[in-house]
Amino acid sequence: MGGNQTWVTEFILVGLRLSTEMEMFLFWVFSLLYIFSLLTNGTILGLIYLDPRLHTPMYFFLSHLAILDISYASNNVPKMLANLVTQKKTISFVPCITQTFLYLAFAASECLILAAMSYDRFVAICHPLHYTVIMRWKLCVALAATSWSCGFILSVAHAILLLRLPFCGPREVNHLFCEILAVLKLACADTLINQVVILAACVFVLVGPLCSMLVSYTHILRAILKMQSKEGRKKAFSTCSSHLCVVGLFFGIAMLVYMVPDSDQREEQEKILSLFHSLFNLMLNPLIYSLRNAQVKEAFHRALQKRSV
Repeated sequence: MGGNQTWVTEFILVGLRLSTEMEMFLFWVFSLLYIFSLLTNGTILGLIYLDPRLHTPMYFFLSHLAILDISYASNNVPKMLANLVTQKKTISFVPCITQTFLYLAFAASECLILAAMSYDRFVAICHPLHYTVIMRWKLCVALAATSWSCGFILSVAHAILLLRLPFCGPREVNHLFCEILAVLKLACADTLINQVVILAACVFVLVGPLCSMLVSYTHILRAILKMQSKEGRKKAFSTCSSHLCVVGLFFGIAMLVYMVPDSDQREEQEKILSLFHSLFNLMLNPLIYSLRNAQVKEAFHRALQKRSV
């Protein structure tokens, strides 16, 4: 940086630009939704841990999905809630970069976990006789570890490239949290390398897994249509439709935010999409899996019966 530039020590999170009364109302609404989301995801984790019947590859990956959802929301939502009830909507430089690093890591890891879940469903439906041989625990652990590792490695690359940039003003991040595209707009240097790396990462964690899931579900659909048993088709459609709902919500929002050309008119829309992704997606995932999954509901009923006894 030049001699007349000063390093920014904190940023201002602009948020939703609402009246004080509306911000207070949203604080209570979002707080209740956040608590409810933590409870539902925590319940899913507890059921998977306590019920031996759920100790299968499908629920192993679902437990990782719940952990990622809780982590992602807990990285973004508390600061957003605090900003709704305070006039000083500032965040220091280091916590801001840390928030950016963690949300990118959790989001990328979730993309890859969802891809692993689709592979699990592909093997279960298209190769049921070889399922236990193919989806052995060693492979499941390797897929989960690879998903987490790739997510954090990509996030480290983004963080390093972000830290090399000078931030000498302005300080207003036009977002609910330190979202990387909003932060990059405040840099006092060329961000072309950062944008190229973000696009490459999107291809790796969004386009690549999405294409693999489309191929998997094409084979799954063919296998389901060939099934003779109506009960078998119903069960297969139930488990796969739950996963497809989550994939559609997660990948749809991510691709709209990171792969559609940016414009000033889209900034407010991106805030709403990010809010939905951080808060409502966290709440919907366990509801989608529990309401549409007989095994989860049965495990919940068994847990209640044990407690009543």
